Amino acid sequence: MENKLRFGVFGGGSWGTALVKMLSENMDTVGWYMRNESAIRHIIKEGHNPNYISSVEFDVEKLALSANINEVVEASDVLIFAIPSAFLDAELKSLSVSLEDKIVFSAIKGIVPESGLIVGEHFHNHYNIPFKNIGVITGPCHAEEVALERLSYLTIACADADNAKLVAQALKSDYIRTKISDDIIGTEYAAMLKNIYAIAAGIAHGLGYGDNFQSVLMSNAIREMKRFIDRVYKMKRNINASAYLGDLLVTGYSTFSRNRLFGNMIGKGYTVKSAMMEMNMVAEGYYATQSAHLLMEKLEKKSKTPIINAVYQVLYKEKNPKKVFEKLTEKLD
Repeated sequence: MENKLRFGVFGGGSWGTALVKMLSENMDTVGWYMRNESAIRHIIKEGHNPNYISSVEFDVEKLALSANINEVVEASDVLIFAIPSAFLDAELKSLSVSLEDKIVFSAIKGIVPESGLIVGEHFHNHYNIPFKNIGVITGPCHAEEVALERLSYLTIACADADNAKLVAQALKSDYIRTKISDDIIGTEYAAMLKNIYAIAAGIAHGLGYGDNFQSVLMSNAIREMKRFIDRVYKMKRNINASAYLGDLLVTGYSTFSRNRLFGNMIGKGYTVKSAMMEMNMVAEGYYATQSAHLLMEKLEKKSKTPIINAVYQVLYKEKNPKKVFEKLTEKLD
């Protein structure tokens, strides 16, 4: 299937950089918005992102780089957002052009704090984009392994199968396999929740729990994820599929996982602020934890999510991780 639509990627981080690399395999031109003008100048001169997965070498003739979000929106038919959820609303406030005739895909694993919504719902409610033109790009897939061209898998979810297929076609290559799904809400919530569970895995590791406990934690996490997603949006889905269980496992166990790293630092005694400062990267699960906890509290289903509750107590109530996880171990099976 020949793809004549123009693609634009929004975000200059590791995942945005990986997405541009994937699209560049199949396209003559890829639009790329990042607000860091010095990074843009470096990419144009040196052919790689100086701040994230800098091993990726770009053919700069294929890149339409801009620090003006409106320029990239206007020049693109399909918009792929990879801006951390905590900063998305502020970036979108710079828009002066409409998104209503665009196809919008989220590669963001989090909740928009200002609205409390997953990214797809945020675009639908605040930018009048129909759900058939909104999609999700999810893993299991780490940007660092894309940079190394290690075989990776992506799930492309959209209510409109044709839109899902065109994005899947644009991203696939010798080292990227793609599949499509119609579970846009479930896959997006799963992408958000797995970051919380990766923080839990990191905290456990930092506290000295071993592989035996980690396996029990992940087993309970996938069941908790199913309960959460079914409560929010019930439909027929296989929670053991790659977009759910696979993404959870790679984020919970991989050394590339920034959420696991963040949790590990918390387990070792770092404060939230000091861990964030030392990482110098955004751990999406931090923001997702509060949103998920508040949603379950609102639905009066908090008792169904003991792992999320434990992470919330550590991150937002400043409870002692050791004591919180001692109590959590009694609730797992």
